[in-house]
Amino acid sequence: MQYSHWQSADGYSSAVRPVLPGVDGAVCAAHPLAVAAGQDMLLRGGSAVDAAIAAQAVLCVVMPDACGIGGDLFALVRDSTGTSAISGAGAAPAKGTVCADDGANSITVPGLAGAWASMHARWGTLPFAVILSRAIALAEGGIEVSAAMVQTVQAQSSRLRANGAASWTLLGLTAGERFVQKELAALLRLFAEHGPLCFYEGEVAAHIARAVAAHGGALDEADLAAHMTDVGPALAVALGDMTMMVQPPPTQGVLLGMALRNFSGLSPHSVVQADHLAVELTEAAFAYRDRAAEGAALLDVELAANPNSASRRGGPRAYLHTAGVSVADRHGLVVSSLVSVFDDFGSCLLVPELGITLNNRAGGFTQGANAWAPGRRPVHTLAPALLCSPQGTLALATPGADGQVQTLLQLVMRMLCHGEDIAAAIAAPRWRSQGGSLLIEEGHPSHAGLAALGHDVVPMAPGATCFGAVVCTGIGANGAPFAVADWRRTTWAGVV
Repeated sequence: MQYSHWQSADGYSSAVRPVLPGVDGAVCAAHPLAVAAGQDMLLRGGSAVDAAIAAQAVLCVVMPDACGIGGDLFALVRDSTGTSAISGAGAAPAKGTVCADDGANSITVPGLAGAWASMHARWGTLPFAVILSRAIALAEGGIEVSAAMVQTVQAQSSRLRANGAASWTLLGLTAGERFVQKELAALLRLFAEHGPLCFYEGEVAAHIARAVAAHGGALDEADLAAHMTDVGPALAVALGDMTMMVQPPPTQGVLLGMALRNFSGLSPHSVVQADHLAVELTEAAFAYRDRAAEGAALLDVELAANPNSASRRGGPRAYLHTAGVSVADRHGLVVSSLVSVFDDFGSCLLVPELGITLNNRAGGFTQGANAWAPGRRPVHTLAPALLCSPQGTLALATPGADGQVQTLLQLVMRMLCHGEDIAAAIAAPRWRSQGGSLLIEEGHPSHAGLAALGHDVVPMAPGATCFGAVVCTGIGANGAPFAVADWRRTTWAGVV
C-alpha cells in the first residue's frame, strides 16, 4: 500500500488529482471556501482541530442543504496518545409521543455546537472569534447561489414552506444572486463571544423550542439543556500491519469495520471477484445496522459471502447527504470529520431568528434495537475513518449516507489488493449497493464480470452523487502532512 504522490509520465498533467505535500498542514473539504478557511487557521498557527472547525463552519454557511448548526458532527481525532471519537449528536425529545421522518417530530437535539466545544477544549489553540471569522464574513457578506442549490431548493420547496421557511430569502433567489444570512452570522458571533455551548441555553434555546412547538414538535429547552457530547475511544480493526479506526456507536461505522475485517481474511483470485466479495460483505454487514449500538462486539461476526454468485440481499439505502472535512497539521494531529443535517435541509423546519434549519435525524430510527423511543439516539450514517500503517496515517471521510461504508471499503480494498496509491484509489470508478441493485460508474472494469455473477448492475454517469466525494489528508512516514481530493462534487484540497 502506498500513500505516495501519484503522477503521470510527464509529472504534471493527470486525470487523477495528485497527493499534495504540505509543510505546516493540509486540508481537504467538501467546498473550496472551506478549504481556504482551514488553510488560514493553519497559517495563523492553529491546530488541525482549529482548521477543521473553521472549515466546518464555512460549510454550514455555503452548504445549508447538507449541513448546519442545526445538525450533527462526528469526528475522529488522532494525536500522540491515540485516536478519540467525538459523537456530536443528540437524542429524541424526552417528552416525545411520535416520531416522523420529516418536520417538527423528526428533530433530535443538534449536536454540532457541543462537538465544537468539546474538540476545541481538548485540541484547540486559537479563540473561536478567529476560528469562526471567515464563516461570519461569508454569512454576513453573502454567498453566490449556485444552479445546483437553486435546483435543491426547488425540489424541497414544498417541505420548506410547510415547515415555516416560506419567508426564508433563499427560496426566492436565482442562480448567481447573493444569499445573505445575517441571522446565522449573529449566531456565529454569539459562539465567538460566549462559546458554542450557548446554543443549548438562553435565548438561542428558546428560539429553537418556540419554532419546534409552533409546528407541533416536542423538542424543548429541557432537551437542549440536557445535551452532552460523547468523547471516547475509536473502534480499532486490525488489518495486517494496518489498523482502521472507525466511529463507535451511535454511528454505523462498525459496519465498515465488519466488512473490512471479513474481507481481510479472503483471497480473491481476480479484481472482479474482489469487487464481488466486497459487495457481498457490504450487504451482509448492513443486516446488522439496527444492532450497531453493540459496537466492538460485532467485529467478531463472521459474514457470509458466496465467492461465485450474487446473493442480491440488498440492505443499503439511497440517502446521499452530508459534507466532509479532513485536516492534518505539522504536529501530527489528524482529524477526519463529517457534518450533516441528514436529508436536504434536514427537517426543513426553519428557526428564523437563527437562520438555520434543524435536522431530521429521527428519520434514522428503524426497528428492533434501533426503534424510536423518547430520549433515545438513532443509529447515524456518519462514518469518518482513520487508516494507520507504517506508511503513516490517513484521514478519510465521504458523504453518501449508506454509501459511506461502501466507498471507504473500496478505497482500502484497492490499496490492499491492487497495490494502488491513495490518489489512484480515490479517482477509480466505484459501485454502490442500493435497494437490491448495484449502481456502478460507467467505465468500471468489473462491470461485465459483476453482471455475470448475478448482480443487478445499473450503470450511472461518472461522478454521480451516489458515489460520494472523498476528503483525505494524512501524515506520511516522514512526518509531513499531505492532502488529496476526490474529483467528484466540489471537493477540494490545499496545503500550507
